[in-house]
Amino acid sequence: MSRVGAILMLFALGCVACRSTTGPATAPTTTPTTAPTALEKRFQAELDRTRAELSFPGATAAYVLADGTVGVAASGLADVESRTPMTPRTRMLAASIGKSFVAATALALAQDGALDLDAPIERWLSDRPWLARLPNHDSITLRQLLTHSSGLPDHVHTPRFARAVAKRWNEPGNPFPPEALVEYVLDEPARFPAGGGWSYSDTGYILVGLIIEQVARRSYYEELQQRLLEPLGLTATKPSDRRALPGLAGGYTAKDSPLGLPVKTTSAPGVMKWNPAVEWTGGGLVSTSRDLAVWGRALYEGRAFSGPYLDELLKSVPVGGASSGVRYGAGVAIHQHTPLGLSYGHGGSIPGYVSSLRYYRDHRIAVAFQINTDVGLDDAVDQIERRLADVVVARKRKVERTDGT
Repeated sequence: MSRVGAILMLFALGCVACRSTTGPATAPTTTPTTAPTALEKRFQAELDRTRAELSFPGATAAYVLADGTVGVAASGLADVESRTPMTPRTRMLAASIGKSFVAATALALAQDGALDLDAPIERWLSDRPWLARLPNHDSITLRQLLTHSSGLPDHVHTPRFARAVAKRWNEPGNPFPPEALVEYVLDEPARFPAGGGWSYSDTGYILVGLIIEQVARRSYYEELQQRLLEPLGLTATKPSDRRALPGLAGGYTAKDSPLGLPVKTTSAPGVMKWNPAVEWTGGGLVSTSRDLAVWGRALYEGRAFSGPYLDELLKSVPVGGASSGVRYGAGVAIHQHTPLGLSYGHGGSIPGYVSSLRYYRDHRIAVAFQINTDVGLDDAVDQIERRLADVVVARKRKVERTDGT
């Protein structure tokens, strides 16, 4: 139930800020430091100003500098009704940013020899009774699923799925397990021949999850925890596979949601009204802006797991035509011509929450933010990201001038 949104198509209450550092290795540690106070204050002020201008309930944001210094900020309310303030430790659904974790897990398995990115998906899914009804089933490769170039439709945007969610969202448990999601695209026409274009498909990433579990012989979340979350110290990032998610901010969505979901996502602190497990490997994580920024820097600098993987991660296809300046690799949007140079990252939107992660290669900084509403932000995500990143890059340039570098 996630979309890349605007990031892919080009891409007052008291506040809290704190400081930490992460080490350069794949298992960062958090220790006190003398981070640049001026940068923290400007970053916080920009987040406050953005929230006031766009009138969203609350937000968190974080950056990671080239030396591993982490800065975080929070603004506004985590819960409007109870007047609970947002803090840097407040968690939100990360939505499609979770695809970057799915793709990294697949790449790590490929390094181990357990997966072949260019093999047809029939290799792993031939025993599924529905495979022959899947569009392009006999020609899709794993890499095409990862780059959204398979030609598969997206179950999220089928009228039948919308009607089912509106009818069943309040059922106990998860009314939409992974293979039930695949059923919404069976017998549908392909968008294009496999490898012949680009079209975003959460369904494709559900298939990636099924393949990961097939070869790993355990759940995707167990594989993710052992391979990535634990080694990188991403302790605030957990599966969003149940309604009870401690520390989760209340999210707010539109009254006229086509999915018929309630306006507020939570019924009590950290307890959702609907089960986010429906998202699974289309996203499937709850996290903080700090964890997302730390993850982005590790992933896009080639340190998320052992062995060289960046070439495979960044092997990409054009989004919206070659002239768009945007390409999509394995769970990564590549913006080739931003005002701050080349950037890698992903966006995410799910009812009640919007998240964004970008890594600016030329500056070696990562910036992430999360907002607890998805209302009225479709055209603002890129603007918010740019404003926050500008603050961090401006400080970096000032330091470089002072140092004479």
